[in-house]
Amino acid sequence: MAKKQKRKNGNATQTSGSGVPDGGATVQTLGGDTTDIRSFLYVGGRDCQVAHLRQIASKHGAELIHHDGGLREAVSRIDTVLPSVDCVFCPIDCISHDACLRVKTGCKKFGVTFIPLRNGSKSSLERALQTIKERNDERRVS
Repeated sequence: MAKKQKRKNGNATQTSGSGVPDGGATVQTLGGDTTDIRSFLYVGGRDCQVAHLRQIASKHGAELIHHDGGLREAVSRIDTVLPSVDCVFCPIDCISHDACLRVKTGCKKFGVTFIPLRNGSKSSLERALQTIKERNDERRVS
């Protein structure tokens, strides 16, 4: 029961508010407020795609901060980056269990939206950002 309440009340959902510049995306914070995605952390994925992911992020008016999930970078760096980002994208197929756990607990601690991605493809990130934008547009119309 407590777990369901925590999910219902604790996890921020991907929704959007009005006034987003340049067709950018917005997420809902834990308090229910909406915020523009100006920067986000992308943990894991394939190093060879980071430049392409940055292009996708800039197309949506956001800055991508990448962490490799513990391959070469210390997993503890995630804790220092989390307070400065609006949300975290995490491809569940290309990340270590330790890094994923650290991201999820850090997101809860700092009130940052955690968005798991089905895989580490470019289209998966593009689709997630587009979905957030569409939800923003629907909310603006309503």
